[in-house]
Amino acid sequence: MSPQNAKARKDKKPVAAAKHFDTLIAPVITEKSTLASERNQVVFRVPLEATKPEIKDAVEALFKVKVSAVNTLRAKGKNKVFRGRPYTRSTTKKAVVTLAEGHAIDVTTGL
Repeated sequence: MSPQNAKARKDKKPVAAAKHFDTLIAPVITEKSTLASERNQVVFRVPLEATKPEIKDAVEALFKVKVSAVNTLRAKGKNKVFRGRPYTRSTTKKAVVTLAEGHAIDVTTGL
């Protein structure tokens, strides 16, 4: 890639890469996340090792929106019993992405 093409690419909006698809696992569609959508927020399940800048880049590249903030939370797996057998649920990580004014994501339609 020539230096001129590299400079031109920086000026454009971010392009979705394979790593962006790996950063966002799935949208979280619950009653609480639906109420958050009224405040211009979207909730996604993300890998445990995903960072806030990676999540922000992925959302901006995949959905072509402007992200103003990313908050993350980790839910530690619980010990449960099913049919007398103990097991541990997986630890999960969620990202609450706040979008800039005028931007929206419809998670029900998919990519």
